[in-house]
Amino acid sequence: MSQRPSKLIISKISKIWLSYKFLDHATDAFIEVTAKDLKEAFLVTANAVINLTLDQDKVEEKDQKRIIAQGKDLRYLLFSWLEEVTFVLITEGFAIKRIELEIQENKGYKITAKAYGEPLDFLKHNFKVEIKAPTFYEMKIEQNNGVFMRFLLDL
Repeated sequence: MSQRPSKLIISKISKIWLSYKFLDHATDAFIEVTAKDLKEAFLVTANAVINLTLDQDKVEEKDQKRIIAQGKDLRYLLFSWLEEVTFVLITEGFAIKRIELEIQENKGYKITAKAYGEPLDFLKHNFKVEIKAPTFYEMKIEQNNGVFMRFLLDL
């Protein structure tokens, strides 16, 4: 399995620089995220999932949905977060333009978020691929002068 980046995305959102890249993988989406802190890292993971699925720039903010994810540690929180964002996108059919979130730590972790967007329109939003589920395989989280995350999504 090659780890050469196939696509690098850097987004500027409210003076925050966020980046993620899709790594080469035969059948799944293998994604690396870099950010300055946990809050930004979880925003970046959501944006990576959204842009893997559809063209986020074609989504309008017409409605909002609440997203909650919990985990006993950061790996479980990341897994839960990926599951919840995917659920809103795929199962509920809600195209996400933007997310606001807060992370709480108290005997585990909890993300409380608001997703802004509109009902998914396969043509308008250029639906690309359906995500089946996140996996723990190859999942990694490091916090050294910023946050690094790597995860695999089963397509």
